[in-house]
Amino acid sequence: MYRASYQKGFLTILYSVGSSPLDKWSTYTKNGYIKRIYDEDIKSLVLEIMGSNVSTTFIHCPSDCKAELGIKLPFLVLLIKNMHKYFCFEVKIQDDQRFMRRFRVSNFQSKTSVKPFCTAMPMGMSPGWNQIQFNLADFTRRAYGSNYLETVSLQVHANVRIRRVYFTDKLYTEAELPNDYKLLGKPKDLKKEKQFKAPPTARPPSPLNTGRVESKTKIEEAAVPQETETEMDMGAPEVKIASAPEVSEAEAAPVVSEEPPAQTEPTEDAYYY
Repeated sequence: MYRASYQKGFLTILYSVGSSPLDKWSTYTKNGYIKRIYDEDIKSLVLEIMGSNVSTTFIHCPSDCKAELGIKLPFLVLLIKNMHKYFCFEVKIQDDQRFMRRFRVSNFQSKTSVKPFCTAMPMGMSPGWNQIQFNLADFTRRAYGSNYLETVSLQVHANVRIRRVYFTDKLYTEAELPNDYKLLGKPKDLKKEKQFKAPPTARPPSPLNTGRVESKTKIEEAAVPQETETEMDMGAPEVKIASAPEVSEAEAAPVVSEEPPAQTEPTEDAYYY
């Protein structure tokens, strides 16, 4: 399907805002539904897949089950929303040994299970929208000791909301991502700008009250005991810890991991030891 096309940078296979987001996908529904709705959190149209049974409601790419995607980009990224229900997705790849391998990732799997042709692993998601980053090349090497060649097919099951599904040649930072590939980028920038506004109490005192302020300052300095300096010295290490570099928004995005709190990058080491 994509084997003969030029593959570099970003390759989107599902975008919920497009005119026909499921043009290259086939749908399967039983006791569920697949429809496009408006999400209030990101103020955009998204694809919602819901069903009473995870295994009977899903979408599959490519639409023809006998066809193959032929995508050689090693990173799979999903922009999805946690619906607080059972959810899973499955990726079928081909390695350099010409074997078809499957990676099944779900939020109801408790342990990693590696079989000759299928690997099941757990995934933790934070509330709201998540960015799932899946390193296909690294998982193939760790699970089967072979090299990743290409992605054959992708299957996304209920229950989830999808904004975009795409492949990349590497992991990009938040600044390198195009605006359409970000989630809530503009509202967060506005909040940062508000944080740097000076409060009204930061204005300098008027000249009429300068003498009063100086006299009050001298009285307060005389009344401060020596123990106050000791408390300030003891609090110095806490200030250093608080001034540690903050984690960026791209690193804080959820990923496939064994521990639910870790959402940023896939912790592959925990799966295969």
